[in-house]
Order: sequence, then C-alpha cells, then structure tokens
Amino acid sequence: MTTEVLLDTNTYLRLAKRIRPAVGCQFGQVPYVVVILKVVEEEVHRNPKLRFKNPWFDEPEFAQERMAKQTRLSAADKQDMKLVQDVLMGTVQLDIDKYTSHGRSPPGATDCWLLAYGQIKGAIVVTDDLGMHTLAAEVGLKVWHGFEMLAKLRSAKVVDNDLVRDIYDALERNGDMTGTWLKAKHEEFKRIFGPKP
Repeated sequence: MTTEVLLDTNTYLRLAKRIRPAVGCQFGQVPYVVVILKVVEEEVHRNPKLRFKNPWFDEPEFAQERMAKQTRLSAADKQDMKLVQDVLMGTVQLDIDKYTSHGRSPPGATDCWLLAYGQIKGAIVVTDDLGMHTLAAEVGLKVWHGFEMLAKLRSAKVVDNDLVRDIYDALERNGDMTGTWLKAKHEEFKRIFGPKP
C-alpha cells in the first residue's frame, strides 16, 4: 500500500521548482507518493510576499501539475479533518508559549488542516515549521523535515548529488536556509558537502 507524503507550503516552494515532477512523484520501497492539498495553493495566493519570491508558482507547467495531481477530499474526509483540526488548534491554545518560543509563530489553521490530513489519511506531513513538529510530536503524528524527504529522494535515485547542491544553492540565494537545513548540509549530506568546516 502506498503512503502519501503531504507537502506543506514552504516545503513545496523549496522543492517543487527543481524536482520535476514533484506532485505525484513516487519513490522508495514503501512506496511513497508526493501529494498536495488546495490549501497550499490558496496560502500562496493570499500571501503577496510568497507570490513575489516565487514567481514560477503560477507558471502553466506547475499550475497544471498541481491541478492534475491535487488530492480531492470527500465531504466525509473534510468533516473528519475539521474535527481533528479543531482539536489540534485547541492543543496549541492550551500552551501557546510552547509554540511561540524563539520568535516562532504557532501553528495556524492551514498547518492544523495539513496535520489533520496526516491523521485521517495516515499520510506523512513534510514541513520545516518547528511548531508543527512540536504539535505533531504532542499528538503522535508522523512528520518529516524537507531535508529528510530530499535525502529519501536521493536514496531512491529520484534526485542526484548535483540537484541536492542546486537546491542548497537556491536556499542560500533566496535567504531561505533554515537551521535544520543548514545542520543537515554537513550531516545528512556530508558525502556531498563534506563535514562542517
């Protein structure tokens, strides 16, 4: 049985331009398949900064891929996800300080919707949002960092070392290098970049 790997907005933006095709990509022995929900597209369209930094997002090639491969939710799925989303939002509100330390924003409605999908569908959510990782750990949901998915794609020979270098170059150029990606550069991808200088 295939396990879905659901990309959050920032992970999609970090990887989808270079890993072609991203949505619908199958990899690994499990096997995994990469999926996306409409809320990711809506989040980009609502955010002028994201649209400005990612002008490629609405190019026909990417828009058509998302439309063709977008996961459709039944009314029952939406109802179940809404209940889980409400519980997750409530969990955040119970201890808001846990999610706002180090200048972070707490998981919002879209974040909780994606985690709810993970809960209902048994999917792995891919996010670099540390607040989402904290919340997922609290409720026992499986999440990966973006670099973990990239490492699995590399192991499955979907991406090669040159593409990993390309993705890291783009993160640096765009000022989008998170602490976890930076740490992974010389740990997870040590064979490509070498040990930390």
